[in-house]
Amino acid sequence: MSRMMSASSPLEQIQRRTGVSVSSRSKASGKDAKTHSRARRTLSAKDRQELKRILREPMDFIDNAAFYEAEAEVAIYRDAPDIQKPDTSWYHPVMDSLTATSKTPKQSTQVLLSAAQERVLFLQFNYARHRVRKIQIELNGHDPSPEQAEEILRWNRKAEQMREQIANTNLALVLAMAKRTRMSEVDFADLVSEGNMALLRAVDKFDCGRGFKFSTYACRAILKAFSRQGMKLSKYRQRFPADFDPKLERSDFHEKRRATHEEDCAEEVKSIVMANRANLSSIERTVIHHRFGIDVENHTPLTLEQVGQIIGVTKERVRQIQNKALEKIRVELEEKFLTRKLEEEQAAEEGIDDLIVAAEAALVRA
Repeated sequence: MSRMMSASSPLEQIQRRTGVSVSSRSKASGKDAKTHSRARRTLSAKDRQELKRILREPMDFIDNAAFYEAEAEVAIYRDAPDIQKPDTSWYHPVMDSLTATSKTPKQSTQVLLSAAQERVLFLQFNYARHRVRKIQIELNGHDPSPEQAEEILRWNRKAEQMREQIANTNLALVLAMAKRTRMSEVDFADLVSEGNMALLRAVDKFDCGRGFKFSTYACRAILKAFSRQGMKLSKYRQRFPADFDPKLERSDFHEKRRATHEEDCAEEVKSIVMANRANLSSIERTVIHHRFGIDVENHTPLTLEQVGQIIGVTKERVRQIQNKALEKIRVELEEKFLTRKLEEEQAAEEGIDDLIVAAEAALVRA
């Protein structure tokens, strides 16, 4: 009976409900009692996991001389002006549609920060990280006390809160840059996602002490991220090309037909030269034979200068003789061979048309 009463005692009920270990021997009151309760506060599993992640690596921050002034925390937070938080309700429909034609927010719904306001936000963000790093140095690899653990979590959450506010204020910048970037091979949603990650990295690395606007720095970071995304996708497609699909393959009928026609014409030209059907003079035949390697040793074409040395004229004269001979061959080719080929193709097409008409008639009768 006594065991059941102790298990459901008011002290343990308070501990389970509030997460605070309460000692029955503690008679402290006022500020001492509050400090004692905070020291004995137990961390939840989520808090312990977050604390472990924070302590895994040194906290990175952009240093500033204002962090080391007297009453720095008061000056950076309490004495700083209030800055309006952005309304990001417009952003969710944009991400749902995932199209580059989505509308950006109206000017009235955006929060446009001045350089002084940006400085306030970035000082608050980096000062919170500075305080986390300061505790990390004090620990020197040792486990934190309950008070130190709470301080680390409090300052880290403050830093994440400021980081989120800065990023949300500049979301429209990512969308505008994504629309201006014409990358047909990259999906618009992937482009926006990569731009958001670049924006967060820019928030972490921006130094407000240099006097520049954050948008100037962030635009370059976002454009570089877009370029890297395009290069990454290009390399991926080179390594993993699409499977062959005959349905998507372009027909090469016209290319093959043209190649066959060129081969037939080349054979016909050779036949014209060999039979001398174009009535070439002896010197014209000599030039054509040597210039194009027709019926000569090794079938190796010679240059204009080499042919000129054989027949005893200049290379310019050889060019004139060659052009005159080619014109005679072209006339012979057009008058007989090409005309005959055209008539054969027309006859073949008419035969195909007759077959189509006959097939349609057979279907009607069936």
